[in-house]
Amino acid sequence: MPSSPTDATEPPAPDKAAVRRSFARAAQRYDQSAVLQREVARRLLEHLEPIVIAPALVVDVGCGTGGTLRALGERFPKAAVVGLDLAHAMLAQVEQSKPWWKKLFSVLPARLLVCADAENLPIANRAAQLLFSNLALQWCRPERVFAEAARVLAPDGLILFSTFGPDTLKELRHAFAAIDRHPHVSRFVDMHDLGDMLVHAGFSDPVMEMEMITLTYASVEAVARDLKAIGATNAMPGRRAGLIGRKAWQRVTEAYEKLRTDGALPASYEVIYGHAWRKPARIAADGRQVVEFKPYRKAGDA
Repeated sequence: MPSSPTDATEPPAPDKAAVRRSFARAAQRYDQSAVLQREVARRLLEHLEPIVIAPALVVDVGCGTGGTLRALGERFPKAAVVGLDLAHAMLAQVEQSKPWWKKLFSVLPARLLVCADAENLPIANRAAQLLFSNLALQWCRPERVFAEAARVLAPDGLILFSTFGPDTLKELRHAFAAIDRHPHVSRFVDMHDLGDMLVHAGFSDPVMEMEMITLTYASVEAVARDLKAIGATNAMPGRRAGLIGRKAWQRVTEAYEKLRTDGALPASYEVIYGHAWRKPARIAADGRQVVEFKPYRKAGDA
């Protein structure tokens, strides 16, 4: 079986069971703390403004508590909008706390809330015209999500997403390095690797953008509290089991405090935006679909 060209640099996959538990615990308080997520969602939705597309089916992959579902429904009033999330508790918040969602549910011809993994979408081949995903890709194997997106998108369908890049929470990662080598902070895929994965999955001319957003906090405890409140806890394989001790946490705090600037502690987020179009299938003169296979080489091969 050929290897993906990103094998050498691909971070280990997050523990999906741990991801689901974290977001299930955070579901009820998520909206109170997800300031960054809402801002990135707003900026991602702005990317849709110049794009001409009239989808019949829109899939919001990793919809969480439904923050972007309403905007997508208003942007595409004739489309069925499906919200999909790994954590059922997140979807329960959509139904319980969003009166507009019940109205939307009553007029659109689709089952609109689906609990499923983005790496295994319960959607028919070529059924959707737009896959939208705000800050969910980092909890998955991106290459598998892109492969599924390529499967469920119709030819000339669009994938539009945001995710985090490698410099996200670099300050926290640096501080934890003071106590051990366990992965205390999730690892994120580089923007250029994501673009390569899109091409490998069958998308054309991916457009990738990056910006740094820095939040400021009064203390390291406040940083950790915010991350826990939105379910963004460490789910990497090899993570340290159990809580760290008081002395170890003190060392983390001391290392982070060295980064204090103008009275505040920074928490950096490398936000990546990407979109690409599903390549139309190549059809032979006799009507058969042409599938092209190319050999893949590992990084470093001659």
